[in-house]
Amino acid sequence: MTHFTCRTHRVAVLLLFTALATGQEPPKQKLIVRSLESPAALGSGEPNLYTAFDGRVFLTWIEATVSKGHRLRFSIRDGGNWSQPRTIAEGANWMVNWADFPSLLALRDGTLVAHWLVKSGSDGHAYDINISRSTDGGRTWTTPMLPHRDNTRTEHGFVSMLPWTRGRAAAVWLDGRNFKAASNDGHGSSANEMTLRFTTIDARGRLSEDAVLDPRVCDCCQTSAALTSDGAIVVYRDRSEKEVRDISLVRFHKGRWTEPASLSVDGWEIHGCPVNGPSVSADRKRVAVAWFTAVKDAAQVKIIFSGDSGETFGQPIRVDDGTPVGRVDVLILPDGSALVNWLERTPTGGEIKVRRVRPDGSRDDAVTVAESGVARASGFPQMTRAGNEIIFAWTDPGTPSRVRTAVGGFVPER
Repeated sequence: MTHFTCRTHRVAVLLLFTALATGQEPPKQKLIVRSLESPAALGSGEPNLYTAFDGRVFLTWIEATVSKGHRLRFSIRDGGNWSQPRTIAEGANWMVNWADFPSLLALRDGTLVAHWLVKSGSDGHAYDINISRSTDGGRTWTTPMLPHRDNTRTEHGFVSMLPWTRGRAAAVWLDGRNFKAASNDGHGSSANEMTLRFTTIDARGRLSEDAVLDPRVCDCCQTSAALTSDGAIVVYRDRSEKEVRDISLVRFHKGRWTEPASLSVDGWEIHGCPVNGPSVSADRKRVAVAWFTAVKDAAQVKIIFSGDSGETFGQPIRVDDGTPVGRVDVLILPDGSALVNWLERTPTGGEIKVRRVRPDGSRDDAVTVAESGVARASGFPQMTRAGNEIIFAWTDPGTPSRVRTAVGGFVPER
């Protein structure tokens, strides 16, 4: 990977702000990515990134233990290298899945909130969400609690967490309580309906009312959520009666959730879950959503922009280089453009790509973050922004696997 120096990066930022202040056209920039030593050990996978209000970046991942169990670990990057890893929880009966991975959230008061998945029965789709809090920087954690209260041995996962009002954390997840336990129709049967649900958790572990955001959604695609200046926005893959599985959204506006609305009418009819969810990022009223679709087997990664907190959107813009696998992440930038991260198929395997796209449809050249495979073991590449830096994380699917990280920044083109 190409390296960039901190001095070069500071000069690039200075040139950008000088141009904005004088009304001049900002200098054309390119994204440069360099490797960053990962804190994760061999045998690690399922990374997730989160930037706190104070600019610290949290990386979580799962590691196998010598007792054939698993443990959830985290590390913090605060302007330099990663800190020494700490363990959040460990167990022998976890649900560890390449697509349904844990996460960590930092609230404004410093409280950390983490989630992971634990099996609730012998069925491969029977597992619960465990949520725990820490008020001492992650040294100790509360006894895990479940955000769902249905007591069914069904699937509960694909969680998105957000900071909420009055020191609460919010959770959105896919909930399988309506699946018929005796059904022989299979996980994707039209007789079974996965729901999208929401609740909040306060500092004493008390739950708000369990709200149904959408009564019928795709079975096992990731959800994604972000905060705009007007409230929360949640995006997910929906599921019509005719098995069209396009992207939909709901917004928390003026104290209540809106009805589900289609983000873009792709018309992707698929009789089974593609395990390829959307991603949303917001900065005040600006919103960007990226997703994968494959109508008539024509695979594409798309992005769409909003300037009014997701009330209306422009036209979709294609992002990929022609052979995408999907597994997208999106990150809106201060100037209103956005970075889209995805997995692209290549003749020798795959590459993790990132591209800057603007609401007017203009695109920068794609940058390769890392070589990768396209099998499930490659997981879902992640990215987040801290100041002027972009942090990347992904699973290197070697034997053994390992979570890798990199850092990027924009420099003027020569």
